[in-house]
Amino acid sequence: MNVAWNRLCLVEELQESGALELVVAGRVLAAFQTEEGVQVVDGMCAHQGGPLAQGHLDKTCITCPWHGWQYDLCDGRNLLTNKKMLEVFPAEIRGEEIWVLMPE
Repeated sequence: MNVAWNRLCLVEELQESGALELVVAGRVLAAFQTEEGVQVVDGMCAHQGGPLAQGHLDKTCITCPWHGWQYDLCDGRNLLTNKKMLEVFPAEIRGEEIWVLMPE
């Protein structure tokens, strides 16, 4: 599988909002500014597609605004079942921009 770095957003855009929903390379992503740094995961809840970027963030736990499913942003685990249910994407800050590593 080929992977490539894609520009996600400006650092200040994420810092101002704390969370963003973005479409990158045809995929919906949710980006979060956490105490652990920038975390990027699938943007839609594995349960029924709820918008995770609109959920409640507590440290690295995101709660889906639709039905309350909770995930750890560091590894994509559902906190109830302990199974990985979200894909997590490596992200890095390059100057004033955030970049994410994704499959092509």
